[in-house]
Amino acid sequence: MKKIILFLVFAILSFPSLIQAQEAKEIDYSADRNIQDQKYPGAFVLSKVENQVYFKHEGIKVWCDLAIHYKEENFFRAFGNVRMQQGDTVKLNSNYAEYNGNSQFAFASGDVVMKRPQTTLESDSLFFDRLKQQAYYRSGGKVIDTGGVITSNIGRYYMEQDKYSFVSDVVLTNPEYIINSEQLDFYGETGHAYLYGPSTIESETSTVYCERGFYDTRGDTGYFVKNSRIDYNNRTVKGDSLYFNRNTNFASATNNIRVIDTINKSVVTGHYAEVFRDKDSVFITKRAVAASVQDKDSLFIHGDTIMITGKPDKRIIRGFYDVRLFKSDMSGKSDSVHINQETGLTKMINITKGPISSVDKRRSPVLWSGLSQMTGDTIHLQSNTKTEQLDSMRVFNNAFLIQKDTIEGYNQVKGMDLVGLFEDNELYQVDINKNTETLYYSRNSEQELIGINKTLSSSIKILFEEQEIQEIYYYQNVDGNLTPEEDFPVNVRQLLGFNWRGDERLLTKEDLFKGKPEPDLVKIQGISLPEESEEFFDEREEGDDLLLNDKSRLKPEDLQNRAKDSIPQLKEPPNLLDAVDDDTKTEAEDLQERVKDSIPQLKKPQPLIKAEEQKDDRVEPETKENKDE
Repeated sequence: MKKIILFLVFAILSFPSLIQAQEAKEIDYSADRNIQDQKYPGAFVLSKVENQVYFKHEGIKVWCDLAIHYKEENFFRAFGNVRMQQGDTVKLNSNYAEYNGNSQFAFASGDVVMKRPQTTLESDSLFFDRLKQQAYYRSGGKVIDTGGVITSNIGRYYMEQDKYSFVSDVVLTNPEYIINSEQLDFYGETGHAYLYGPSTIESETSTVYCERGFYDTRGDTGYFVKNSRIDYNNRTVKGDSLYFNRNTNFASATNNIRVIDTINKSVVTGHYAEVFRDKDSVFITKRAVAASVQDKDSLFIHGDTIMITGKPDKRIIRGFYDVRLFKSDMSGKSDSVHINQETGLTKMINITKGPISSVDKRRSPVLWSGLSQMTGDTIHLQSNTKTEQLDSMRVFNNAFLIQKDTIEGYNQVKGMDLVGLFEDNELYQVDINKNTETLYYSRNSEQELIGINKTLSSSIKILFEEQEIQEIYYYQNVDGNLTPEEDFPVNVRQLLGFNWRGDERLLTKEDLFKGKPEPDLVKIQGISLPEESEEFFDEREEGDDLLLNDKSRLKPEDLQNRAKDSIPQLKEPPNLLDAVDDDTKTEAEDLQERVKDSIPQLKKPQPLIKAEEQKDDRVEPETKENKDE
């Protein structure tokens, strides 16, 4: 029982000291001159003679030329060449400052410069909440980093994260590029920048646009999502996500890609692409399709992989692996394709060669024009570069033309080489040379079958009308005759190498992907929206202590959150103080006069110089506290 009573007595006696320990620590200070002035009741006017006025409180140190210190209220106002220092990492210079030791809240104005190991912040005014370890400006500011200079109307700095959050007219300027954004979060240690809202990165050679993105300002690489695109001088790249490396002028895009060639009026789509600007080349795969306009009609080319190389006037398009072509009046397939947009020449190439027999058939390039199917080892299509219309075609080696008869059977022509001529993009004449052979269903004017004509000759000319064979002319060494259908054996109605592939013919643009599975798309790693931070100025209820003090230059409403401060359309920064620099200077000069008048030895006021003009040779004065240390 005695022990309990003793404990209660000890607790009661200790309670006042516990309360006192929880109260704010008093600001420590020293000054060469210390006077009281009736203009500032309850305050000491501190002045520099040889050494600056010095304050120390809870890990922060402040130097200045003049100060008004309200000791009982634990608050001071500092004038002239003010310097604040917190630890070894935060240094702040200004022409004027205020500090409340109870709330550990500070305000600085006039040529404010805050330095961190990697960055320097400049503004005309700055709020500093030491409990939150955050600094904030809303009257325009600038941050200087090795990766560039960032300006904005509003800025907030989180010291523990070494993070800046810029809002409203944000501009990052680098010798190589300029970033404009609605909001930009910047990390000083890494130089990483996160872009939110409509943002652009402009340089002499490209412009990047995104509505959410990441950029490494020191490594010069970026990652962009949400309506992202890269605009080059003659090409635009769009995709669900984009990667960009300025050092190598390389970009890649993933999912729902569109590469637009503005000069050659072509578009390439797919789900993965790589762009090499220096080589003026594009590599695209995963459902890749190249579309170009020819005579007001679009030619679509699909392949497993499509490559586009060369300058705009010498552009080359290559397609690889199961290439398919579609145009409203023509379609085709081949192993690969090579298109020279300068010469207008398209090559359909057969990569895999094999034997020709009635059983084992070669998968040669195939072209359908109207009702005709043409195959061969290689097919060349020649377009007129001015009119962009098909001019001619050539089939090299093992040329084979098949046209399905209107009623039954197949008209067939084969030879070594084939030359076709077009008019208005329609085939009107075909010449086949060397060891030609035909099998033709001959009909009268009433379309009645009169026999099957099988003929050998050195060369053949075929004339078409409305995409159907109308006449055939045989030249040299003609050997053949017309045989009635009933006398012509069914098993010899196909020439050697016959391979009708009409079921493969592309009838619509969608047939480019016929029989192919949907590609597995990569899941895009998005960029999260910024975390919502609490308001910088805590909501204060009636009766709460002020963040600064009623002796502050600021009014209570200046220390409240304002909705308009976060509006991107805010063009003019809010005026926190009415002519704060002029008023501060006037008050400081008045203080100096008062100090001079009260001290006979002080013949003239000490000059007030700007923070950046002062050499950083000031030392911490000896105080009782650091003497004890």
